[in-house]
Amino acid sequence: MAQEFRRFTSNAVGTSPATIFTADSYDTVVGIHIANTTVNMVLATVVINDGSNDITLINAAPIAAGGALQVLDGGAKFVVESGDILKITSDTAASLDCWVSVVDAISA
Repeated sequence: MAQEFRRFTSNAVGTSPATIFTADSYDTVVGIHIANTTVNMVLATVVINDGSNDITLINAAPIAAGGALQVLDGGAKFVVESGDILKITSDTAASLDCWVSVVDAISA
């Protein structure tokens, strides 16, 4: 069975949690790339909401001015199910550009 790869993006993410994507099936997140677009260090937080709770993937991770953070590295990945929401927040207004890569509708 062929797999469908999808990407989700958001730019100018700031101090309010930005919903990057909402899973519509069993999906596998294979990459989260966050870039700091400011001239100062910022702190980034990534959570998955499972409908009841925010599960923190990374909390207040520093990203240098003009730098980037790979939240998943070394081949790491995780599975989400329908309704799970991936959100990213910064400690600074309009400071992050985000790219998330997903394998959609993995075999059940």
